[in-house]
Amino acid sequence: MHILKKGLVILFGSILLSIGINFFLVPFELLDGGIIGVGLIIKYLTGMKPGLAIIFLSIPIFALAWFYNKSYFYNSLFGMLFSSFVIDLLSFSRGYIQLQIPPVVSSVFGGIFVGLGIGIMLRYETSTGGTDLLAQFLSKIFKINVGIMIFIIDALVICLGGLLISKESFFLSSLTITVVALFTSLCTWNDERTKLKTS
Repeated sequence: MHILKKGLVILFGSILLSIGINFFLVPFELLDGGIIGVGLIIKYLTGMKPGLAIIFLSIPIFALAWFYNKSYFYNSLFGMLFSSFVIDLLSFSRGYIQLQIPPVVSSVFGGIFVGLGIGIMLRYETSTGGTDLLAQFLSKIFKINVGIMIFIIDALVICLGGLLISKESFFLSSLTITVVALFTSLCTWNDERTKLKTS
């Protein structure tokens, strides 16, 4: 039953994440942070599928997880693989579903969907891997909320994207990662407070 519940969480979180990326971020060449953001930069510059890029980029971090804490490795491997698959799967539907909204609104809604997807998976001790996985390590070391740690890592990726894509992409993507951090924190806040009280 535990495995079934985690599988449903990964499915639901991956769908939310993929909707945010494919329908709100990609149409305006906006970025999320972390490995997903780097995967999107690669997509915009080369045309490579972002999910496939995320898998390749996640290999070094999963290698670290294998040696550092195998539970993180096992809890996140399926989440990373499945979410990457769903991201590329839903990309085909962009040709049929196009939302006519301003870029700034799209950046906010993209952040909401991505933040909820990541936050829900983190709350049930799984994730998409990548820097979400790295942020979990660092948040435990520095006792910082995982959403805030993700925000710090994401900011570095957004700066890189601003240099390689455009200034407009930088400013709108900065708004996106702020919203992602907020909704990720909302999903994990009470859970982290409970863990601190019991530790």
